[in-house]
Amino acid sequence: MCGIVGYVGKQKAAPLIIEGLKRLEYRGYDSAGVAVLQDGRFAVAKKTGRVANLEGETAKHRLHGTHGIGHTRWATHGGVTDANAHPHVSSDGKIALIHNGVIENYAHIKKFLLGKGYTFSSETDTEVLCNLIAYHYAKEPAAANGDSRFVESVRKTLRHAEGTYGIVIMALDLPGELVTARKGSPLILGLGDGETLVASDVSAIVSRTQNVVYLKDGEIAHLTPTTCAITTLSSGTVQTVVDKVTWSIADSELGAHAHFMEKEIFEQPTALENAMRGRFAEDGSTARFGGLNITPGEFRTVDRFMFCACGTALHACMVTEHLIERFARIPVECDYASEFRYRNAPLFRNSLFFVMSQSGETIDTLAALREAKRKGYKVLAINNVVGSTIAREADGGIYQHVGPEVGVASTKAFTSQLLIGAMLALYIGRMRDLSFSEGTEIVNALKGTPDLVRQALAQAPHIKAIAKRFAKVTDMLFLGRMSLFPIALEGALKLKEISYIHAEGYPAAEMKHGPIALISEECPSVFFAPNNELFNKVVSSMQEIKARKGPIIAIITEDAELPAGLADEVIRIPRCHEAVLPIVASIPVQLLSYYIAVERGCDVDKPRNLAKSVTVE
Repeated sequence: MCGIVGYVGKQKAAPLIIEGLKRLEYRGYDSAGVAVLQDGRFAVAKKTGRVANLEGETAKHRLHGTHGIGHTRWATHGGVTDANAHPHVSSDGKIALIHNGVIENYAHIKKFLLGKGYTFSSETDTEVLCNLIAYHYAKEPAAANGDSRFVESVRKTLRHAEGTYGIVIMALDLPGELVTARKGSPLILGLGDGETLVASDVSAIVSRTQNVVYLKDGEIAHLTPTTCAITTLSSGTVQTVVDKVTWSIADSELGAHAHFMEKEIFEQPTALENAMRGRFAEDGSTARFGGLNITPGEFRTVDRFMFCACGTALHACMVTEHLIERFARIPVECDYASEFRYRNAPLFRNSLFFVMSQSGETIDTLAALREAKRKGYKVLAINNVVGSTIAREADGGIYQHVGPEVGVASTKAFTSQLLIGAMLALYIGRMRDLSFSEGTEIVNALKGTPDLVRQALAQAPHIKAIAKRFAKVTDMLFLGRMSLFPIALEGALKLKEISYIHAEGYPAAEMKHGPIALISEECPSVFFAPNNELFNKVVSSMQEIKARKGPIIAIITEDAELPAGLADEVIRIPRCHEAVLPIVASIPVQLLSYYIAVERGCDVDKPRNLAKSVTVE
């Protein structure tokens, strides 16, 4: 989850690395550091806190070298201290390294290295890896297979390392060279004009070049300003495949907004338009997808769908479950990706797996994908990042096409996942039970979603006033039924993530089976109450809360009428089709969470203890 940047070229490395780290800070912001090779030594600056702290520190070190590495950390091994910040330098001073991931057998390696005279100044597993490379580098006379001594020492080290890593390494006596390798943690190479970059996310590269190479698991790259040679852990050579980045740096800029989360909330109408563009059949009765790599006939043989995801993406899967069962009459199961591969779940022979991940790098979701494929199942993916590991390893899939999402708390990626889930339910349903007229009705509803979201966003000033009223509470409940229960879970998660208020989501009818014990004048409840067949049931649950003096925030469709005085605050959203309702209902809770967090003075884009892409178990 850490942010990694490496540079070798003609320009001063430190300013370019700092710029890249700022763009990657959403991946980790416990500490940051940079190391530049200059004047025959590693000049290192490290500082706890944000990259801005590091920027001030680098000014003291007069970093002028054109060859360097930088890192912004999400702490795993060891506390948040200057000593534990990356980069780490080996105790013999010959190797500098940055690392994203966890080395699980670090203790065994450390014991070995201590016996060889190596010393340690941090608590991290990364320093162990750095010293092991130094050990092999010191004893490696020459590479036996044509690789450099540098590359071979890294290869030998990684054959001993258990766990996950994305690493970039410098050797003191090799100015102008970097070695980088990955297993489970993303790395992208940027090929510029007389310069080469490496980073854990393309946003750190795109300001310098749009020519990129996506490094795969088990690959090692040897970089100079003008060359990029890729091999494998087993010494095999790899043909370099260069891709083009299709978005510009302006897409990841904050612009006039106060936070990326705010920007991305208000980008949702456009994001949804991009997600559905070109994905409806010419007769207007169903969806179509170009990259599923599965025929309609194969879809008809499926008797159960399995969705695996984590966090917000799992909530989108739960909505998709409801819609597929509603429109296609096929059983669907959703599972935490982190649990799936460890439990011996009975699986149906004709099951089809879907995994969902905005980044396409979520380690638990990737592990679930691999486990399903290991058992012989076809796995399709829904994700947002072209070239990501999940996109490459899945048998087929659907790209979200919503552009970069920088805010740690997902917004536009989530609603686009809901949209694609609804389109998928339509697509499968039209192969089974849905008639032509039912299909066209859903298609028309989906096409109208961006305008409905714009109408919901117009409620922002009203929601901001509600947020001000409830910003000081310590607990909040979110309650919804059917497809809006997952939206209640997502609303509670958003509030927890960015405002640190304890919140829980429940099916509204489950409130009386325990959670009602939490109700008091200090614990407001957010109810989703659209005007549908369950409206009166939800109203009854609201009355049970009101009888116990619990404040109520009601999110209702514009055609619904609540009993007078039942809700303390009412947020109206447009009346809409059930396929679209979860998307539109998400907007008020995104805004409510955002404005409460701002009112409480929280760092919305960089909430404590969180990072955007979870690449460690």
